[in-house]
Amino acid sequence: NAEYMGYLRSKGMPNLRLQKRLAASVLKCGQKRVWLDPNEASEIALANSRKNIRKLFKDGLIIKRHIHLHSRSRVRRMKEAKRKGRHTGMGKREGTINARISYKVLWMRRIRILRRLLRKYRELKKIDKHLY
Repeated sequence: NAEYMGYLRSKGMPNLRLQKRLAASVLKCGQKRVWLDPNEASEIALANSRKNIRKLFKDGLIIKRHIHLHSRSRVRRMKEAKRKGRHTGMGKREGTINARISYKVLWMRRIRILRRLLRKYRELKKIDKHLY
């Protein structure tokens, strides 16, 4: 940024430090978010009061930039990969096996599947009601 300002000064561009500070104060944001139109630098340089800065803001010579958002695209991409089974090897595991998926849940799944199968066999008369 300092190099850029040096480059502008070498081009004969006026120093707009005051205007940038005033604009940040008027727009209630940081100086990073203030954009001063480089083509209208000479006109902006004449603005030395908050009133003038407000006028320039209204005219569009000074703009308040958007905040950079906290993007979730990387998270979505990682989740997609995990769905395919990537990044889930031994080195990525923190908790015990029981913490990750409890023995009880596994047992319940297994039993429900078996009971469902037995019910189906009973309806198909493969086994009698004494067996199940």
